[in-house]
Amino acid sequence: MEIDINWVAVLLAALTTFVVGGLWYSVLFAKVWQREAGVTDEQLKHGTVRVFVGSFLLAVIMAVVLAAFIGDAGAGFGAAAGLAAGVAWVAAALGINYLFERRSLTLFAINASYNVVSFAAMGATIGALQ
Repeated sequence: MEIDINWVAVLLAALTTFVVGGLWYSVLFAKVWQREAGVTDEQLKHGTVRVFVGSFLLAVIMAVVLAAFIGDAGAGFGAAAGLAAGVAWVAAALGINYLFERRSLTLFAINASYNVVSFAAMGATIGALQ
């Protein structure tokens, strides 16, 4: 079985997680997320390079695997596949962790919906470019 990966699509898809995250965790839900996650402004000032580099590398890994799954099926399938992965795998797994950790429903909703939107955007990007 041969899997063709469009590396430009993978890198662009990984970058979409930063676009969505930039909106999600600053413009849309910054203060609520900080409160629910227990993260202070002071904490956000430290370790920024590690967080962004690590996040980008992990986003590339997610995008590579998603690209292998999507193949050349197109943007519609890519968006649907990303949406399904975001809801059924990522959000569901986060939900299990959050239940055991006794975390708030609000924090779950913010973080899970970020992942659902990010995966759908990654899938659409990959599907459109592969």
